[in-house]
Amino acid sequence: MASNINQHPQALYRLPQILELIPIGRSTWWKWVAENKAPKGIKLGAKTTVWKSAEIHQLIKELEGEA
Repeated sequence: MASNINQHPQALYRLPQILELIPIGRSTWWKWVAENKAPKGIKLGAKTTVWKSAEIHQLIKELEGEA
C-alpha cells in the first residue's frame, strides 16, 4: 500500500489514487463500478469523480478475503 495515501475515513480518492491501492487498470475499475463490484463514485464535475476512502478500504478488505 502506498504510504502517501490519506486514510482518513472522510477523505475522497480520485481514480489514480485508487489504482495505487488496487493494482488494476482503469477500464477494469470502471467495469467493476458498472457491475457493482466497486462502489459508485461521486461526480464533482463532468470529468471528475471521487470515491469515499472508507468505501475503498472496505473494498480492499473484501478483495483480500477472496485471495
